[in-house]
Amino acid sequence: MKPAVTVLVDTYNHERFIEEAIVSVLEQDFPRGDVEILIVDDGSTDRTPEIVAKFEPRVRLIRKPNGGQASAFNAGIPQARGEIISFLDGDDWWKKNKLSAVMKAFAENVSVGVLGHGIIQVDGDTGGGSILLPDTPGYFDMRSTQGAQTFRNFMCFLGTSRVSIRKSVLKAVLPIPESLVIEADEFMSAVAIAAGSALLLAEPLTFYRLHDRNLFQFRGNDVVRLRRKTEALDSLAGELAVRLAALGISSQAISIVVEPIRLGVARTKLMLDGGWPWETYRVERADVRQSYAQLGLGYRAFKELSLATTLLMSPRAYYRLRNWYTAKGLRRWRKFLGEPTPKALIVERRLETRDGFSAR
Repeated sequence: MKPAVTVLVDTYNHERFIEEAIVSVLEQDFPRGDVEILIVDDGSTDRTPEIVAKFEPRVRLIRKPNGGQASAFNAGIPQARGEIISFLDGDDWWKKNKLSAVMKAFAENVSVGVLGHGIIQVDGDTGGGSILLPDTPGYFDMRSTQGAQTFRNFMCFLGTSRVSIRKSVLKAVLPIPESLVIEADEFMSAVAIAAGSALLLAEPLTFYRLHDRNLFQFRGNDVVRLRRKTEALDSLAGELAVRLAALGISSQAISIVVEPIRLGVARTKLMLDGGWPWETYRVERADVRQSYAQLGLGYRAFKELSLATTLLMSPRAYYRLRNWYTAKGLRRWRKFLGEPTPKALIVERRLETRDGFSAR
């Protein structure tokens, strides 16, 4: 019998986490016979395949040479038999009602092609975390600049482990450019929404784990990983612009989606390779315009002073100073200047311990 939903798990060297990810799927409060579990192992060199094999035949394992996230999606999506594909990274896990909530929302919104939702972000070292929710859940598409801005504001709720997509819509996405060894999920979600539409649920349904081997979110100044991330983001910006244009998305909407990515690439290159002070000024000024909807007088004065500082030192020195400022927790003093209003209004509630974080 054809399953209603395929859970596609992409994994690479997740021996510490993969069992918890799989068990969180097996223990969903959704009919087991309606769920296919497809795991794509992207060339793991640890015990990940051995651990996955314990769950066969309930799960189906695809093993391939290491090629990155895009290649894993390209290998797995065509083999999925469900009408809906829910994506999960091998180092994250789900709440018990994830699939039932997702499938109910798809059934009630037949025109929607992509669905995302809130997350519980968990620090793997401290056990602390936070619940992150979109302040304006609901329907949007990418046919307007407003819809494009909604995507840019809330992409964090449409990444792997929190995104589900109709397989019929994914036909417009494949193949995903394999230069996207990371950030293939952003390409996939953006193109799928351009080909269809999206719905955001306010409920947090995924536990997103921060840990020392995370390929996108990581601590410290790991130059190798920073360069790999920068190269992938540079490719993402170019590939997205081409694919979105081919789907009839306006140049203004494409700019809203793509320019923040290009800005991040430019900043990291200045941080790693240096450049001219005026380049830092241009990047940081553009970041202020893109990040905030409104600035109070006190905060505006603070940002102008910060921008002036970029012109007085090399890019590398400026970003070392900024990293020191952040590491020392000095940002907390900005509240006396009046907090700015960000464009991405994300509701955050801190959790101090891992109590209640279990999937079971």
